[in-house]
Amino acid sequence: MLNQGILFLLDTVFGLFIIALLLRFYLQLFRAPYRNPLSPFLISLTDFLVRPARRVIPGLWGLDLATFLLAWAIEFLVLAATLWISGMPPYTPISLAVLVLLSAIGLLKQSIHIFMLVLIVQTVLSWVNPYSPVSEVLNSLSRPFLIFFRRRIPLVGNVDLSPLIVLIIFQLILTVPVAWLDSMLYGLL
Repeated sequence: MLNQGILFLLDTVFGLFIIALLLRFYLQLFRAPYRNPLSPFLISLTDFLVRPARRVIPGLWGLDLATFLLAWAIEFLVLAATLWISGMPPYTPISLAVLVLLSAIGLLKQSIHIFMLVLIVQTVLSWVNPYSPVSEVLNSLSRPFLIFFRRRIPLVGNVDLSPLIVLIIFQLILTVPVAWLDSMLYGLL
């Protein structure tokens, strides 16, 4: 019972922090405007770790590698702690390599969930309040995924169906290859 509570706290607290790091990384990657309500919050929340990490981990082609690698490292530590609390045998080099891959898959799953939520919120906001201050940020995050389909799928009754197509594709990615890799790697532990 105590183990379940500890696992819940680990997943919740560190999971939310990983999401904050990933959002910070993606906002910079997709060149979201800095003058929005989300960016200053994410920066003030994650800066205590990102600033020292940037001194050691340089950026690459404008990418904030320090933020991304911090998210990966925290995902790795949370996964290792979760398996340890659950009673996994001592770590071996093979199990550590599998944990590195599982943490990468965990980041991929969280990233896809972030983008799915962005698409849903953006779609609802376009109906309710298209001039919301968050709309510009959501548009920056979803544009790379929607642009291909917006060029090829015409509006149906003045409704853009491209977010629905992208959501279906994201769900297929989560269901088929990611779930297969996840189960295969957990089988190696």
